[in-house]
Amino acid sequence: MFLFLLITMVVVVGAVTLAVVAGGDSAALPETAPEQPVDPLPQTRPVNRSDIEALRLPVTLRGYRMADVDDALDRLAAELAERDARIAELESALAGAQATAVSGPGLFAKPGEEQDQ
Repeated sequence: MFLFLLITMVVVVGAVTLAVVAGGDSAALPETAPEQPVDPLPQTRPVNRSDIEALRLPVTLRGYRMADVDDALDRLAAELAERDARIAELESALAGAQATAVSGPGLFAKPGEEQDQ
């Protein structure tokens, strides 16, 4: 029994040594590309609700990658600022149109008739 274990151990050590020596030409582990978000936010159009719901950030040992989270939050902040500016622009245009409608002639006046003020 002892002789069998000794022969088995010599064969295993020989196989491991051969594998290490023969595989020494290449690196131990190949370089891997860094993991990126699977569904990044679209760059060619505004972000919508389904984009946010589908966004999946890669998980690392201690949570999410800060750079990926920062990129997503920066993009969302820019989108919200753009939308807020557009809403303010439309509200001011609406207020100007309403002020013109109140001070000017009525919208439903017939041609040739003037509205009492």
